Amino acid sequence: MPSSPGATPSIRTSVRSGKQSAPACCAEGLSGLLSTRGSELMFSSSRWHPSRPVKALIAIGLAIMGTVLVWAALPPSTPGPALVGASDGHSMSAAPSESEPTSEGHSAQADQSDVRDRITGLVLPESEPVVVSIPRLDVRSRLVHLGLDADGVMEVPQDAASAGWFSEGPAPGALGPAVIAGHVTWDGAPAVFHRLGTLRRGDRVIVARKDGKSAVFSVSRVARFSKSRFPSRMVYGAINHAGLRLITCGGTYDAARHRYLDNVVVFARLEAVRGAYG
Repeated sequence: MPSSPGATPSIRTSVRSGKQSAPACCAEGLSGLLSTRGSELMFSSSRWHPSRPVKALIAIGLAIMGTVLVWAALPPSTPGPALVGASDGHSMSAAPSESEPTSEGHSAQADQSDVRDRITGLVLPESEPVVVSIPRLDVRSRLVHLGLDADGVMEVPQDAASAGWFSEGPAPGALGPAVIAGHVTWDGAPAVFHRLGTLRRGDRVIVARKDGKSAVFSVSRVARFSKSRFPSRMVYGAINHAGLRLITCGGTYDAARHRYLDNVVVFARLEAVRGAYG
């Protein structure tokens, strides 16, 4: 299986580029450096002896400066650049990459709101998806919710037949790259997204939503990426339309490590809306 909101989604592709945090020592080191310099500049002279309240205010100010600088250096969380392994040991993960974004997407760190004034095509309001259908593959699955685990890695469905929606990202039909993931195999047998890689440009993917509408997507691209160089920004980054990413595993199966080496990603775009479940 694969690997963000995943998202990303080794997709280690959260649907967010993966959580990163500064080492615990960073804040202490920065604060200590500023405090030391402050003491040299402000307290070395014997002619001036600040009162305790003044010293306290200076210490608080330096602490706030250190906290702000460390916080500003941290990247925002993304749909995850990772999906964890499946129950049969088949990983859906795809490691983040520094690959440059293409026309399919922008930086995973970009704020989706930055493109709201450049929206193209149909866009629906947010509404929870309930069923995904891929007519050409004769696939129909109820959608389970996928979040992030304690490590910031996107979860995967817990059975072979179910696909899952990354619920911390956009809903299918809403602005942004909605992410749906599913297993390719389960205990050696075909799973829900077993033939995902055979989709072609123009094939349709239909997502039924709780608001009674069905979002109809047209496939624009089918790609396979090495998990060691997964393009998180391309897959999970902000886009100016209602997009969809279907993700599973692919490529060679490494029996020793019980995982596939690649991820298959289907890129699709909203092209129509139906008034009832399709």
